[in-house]
Amino acid sequence: MTKTDILMPGPLLPSTMQALDEAFLIHRLWEQPDRDAFFRDVGPRIRGIATSTGSGPMNAALFGRLPNLEVVSSFGVGYDNVDVAAAAERGIIVTNTPDVLNDEVADLTIGLLLATLRQIPQADRYLRAGHWLKAPLPLSATLRARTVGIVGLGRIGKAIARRLEGFDVAIAYHGRTKQDDVAYPFYATATELAAACDVLIVITPGGASTKHLINADVLKALGPNGVLINVARGSVVDEQALIEALRSGTILSAGLDVFQDEPNVPQELIDMEHVVLLPHIASASVHTRKAMGQLVVDNLISWFGGKGPLTPVPETPWAPTEPPATAG
Repeated sequence: MTKTDILMPGPLLPSTMQALDEAFLIHRLWEQPDRDAFFRDVGPRIRGIATSTGSGPMNAALFGRLPNLEVVSSFGVGYDNVDVAAAAERGIIVTNTPDVLNDEVADLTIGLLLATLRQIPQADRYLRAGHWLKAPLPLSATLRARTVGIVGLGRIGKAIARRLEGFDVAIAYHGRTKQDDVAYPFYATATELAAACDVLIVITPGGASTKHLINADVLKALGPNGVLINVARGSVVDEQALIEALRSGTILSAGLDVFQDEPNVPQELIDMEHVVLLPHIASASVHTRKAMGQLVVDNLISWFGGKGPLTPVPETPWAPTEPPATAG
């Protein structure tokens, strides 16, 4: 039986690549010595793409070189590296990997929040440097009596909120629309939410519509006791405005898992002792990354098996005649 040709623009997890190799004929773009020749000779055979946000842009220029492309299966919840408008124009389905990472990201978010408020990494460094032998560590801030605002109350945002309920803190949110089945207070703008809170957790999608949503005005509204936690995309926060807010005391602190130009992190942030910085690891456990990779594979298997995509993104034109199969 002839295998379907799939393009892999960049490396994925070894377990994901093994599963893809078993099911499809995989073409590793980074191994091609002459890409123009590859697209000319093999491009017309490519019917699917298996990709991740780190594999470069999936845009109209690439789609134009793959005239029979049907589906782009993307690793991750965010898919801002995929030009979904260009895909939709060509009838190309785009899928992502939601749900399987909700709990992992939510867990990390709570950990990052506590680490930032209680200065856990700083305390570890303090002890290791021998400073405890000379004096106790200065007292930290606390989560007690705080109001936590969540920017983006989607699947992961709700998982974060459920965990926060166990800490007995007030919760509010901002999103594109008010959700009728949610009891938390809703604020129509990020600035209004920030003014009502002293912790702001950002978990909204990236892309042009949310670029610099968290700007100088939002940070000013958050206030000098405020803490920003970003586990969304680096583009959502105006990084220079954040640096200035941290430098000037406009806000108290920040915990960041994402940055505008990853893996390049501004030296100004690295030099700040009162922030906590992580190398984009919110979903980075072996268990969760394997599940995400398997969903990339399962989306392609389901599509080419005639069952439709398992987790299509809303911007691309999929109208099933019957409910699609579930992942598993």
